[in-house]
Parts: sequence; C-alpha cells; structure tokens
Amino acid sequence: MIATLALSLLVGLLVWAFGWQTYAHRKATGDTGWRGISGHPGSIEWLAGVGFVVGLVVGGIAPVAELLGLDPMNDVRPARYFGLVVAGVGIALTLRAQSAMHDSWRIGVDQTETTTLRTNGIFAVVRNPIFTAMAITAIGLTIAVPNAFSVVGTGLLIGAVQVQVRRVEEPYLRRTHGPAYRNYERSVGRFIPRIRFPTEVKTH
Repeated sequence: MIATLALSLLVGLLVWAFGWQTYAHRKATGDTGWRGISGHPGSIEWLAGVGFVVGLVVGGIAPVAELLGLDPMNDVRPARYFGLVVAGVGIALTLRAQSAMHDSWRIGVDQTETTTLRTNGIFAVVRNPIFTAMAITAIGLTIAVPNAFSVVGTGLLIGAVQVQVRRVEEPYLRRTHGPAYRNYERSVGRFIPRIRFPTEVKTH
C-alpha cells in the first residue's frame, strides 16, 4: 500500500513537472524549455546532469523494488506515512516553484541566452526553490520507502543538485545578471531560507 502510494506520487510528479510543464511552456512560448545537460561528457558539469537523472531513476526503483518483494529497512508505519506527507508537500512546492518561473522555466542552461531573473514570491525565500522542493520530495519518499535504492537515489539527486547549482547555474547567473544577482545572493539563501536575527539596539 505505502509503496504503491509512493510510486503514484513519483509518477505524478514526473508527468506533471516534466511532461505537462513542457507542454504548457511550449504552448505559451513556442519553446519546450529543455536545454539539456551542460558541459562535455566526463566534465563535472556533465556528471552533475547525469547524476541528477540517475538519482531520479534509482529513486524511482525504490517503490517498485518493494512491490516486487524487497523488505524495507524499517517498517514503522506512522513514520512511513509521514514520509508520504512530506513527499506530497515537496511535490506541491515543486509545481508552485515551476509555475512562478513563468517564461523563464528551463531544464538545463543555455549559456548564450538571457532569461528574466526571478526574485519575488517563492524566489524571495530561497534562490533555488525547485531544487529545494525536489530534495524535500526525495527525502519524503526515502522515509516512506526506506531501502537502498531510495537512499542512494536521494544521495545522488542532492549531490548532483549541489554541483549543478554551484558549477553551472550560479556562474551563468552572475555573468548574465551581474550586480543584480550578486545582491540577490547576499540577501536570499541558496536552498534554505536565511534566518535574520534582530540587531541589538544600544541605548545610552
């Protein structure tokens, strides 16, 4: 039951976030938004893109493996159902963040084009809300379907996202948007919201 629900959530995410989003983006702009994997084969940028795809695939095997008889690492039902809730929240955030990108939505980076820098709404909370939301989804699914496939898939996904953002996307955005992006970097966290503590006011 839990593995079936987890697989349904994952399939729903992939169909909506990649299939429907691509269709809607092309219908609105005439462009699919797909730019592919950056870098030449074997480069760290290329490995990040491949790692992201492999992470999704390996993570997707996790619920299938359980349905085929692989025992979970633990079977604490309340925890596993909580994982499904976390995954559901992550999926909702993923779709919300994609929608907020409007015509700037892309899969991959084309170093020659310039898209609008989004800094409001959900992008005022974190700079990479889609990746943050996908990490939340992956962690939730790992809690829901705890086996070697989900653990390895989540690790690959999060590691690949770190490299993709730091080595591909941020250099591109700094070069393209200059001071505007650097100011944005200083005020908004990469994946986690920055916590600002009130400044102490001294009185005399």
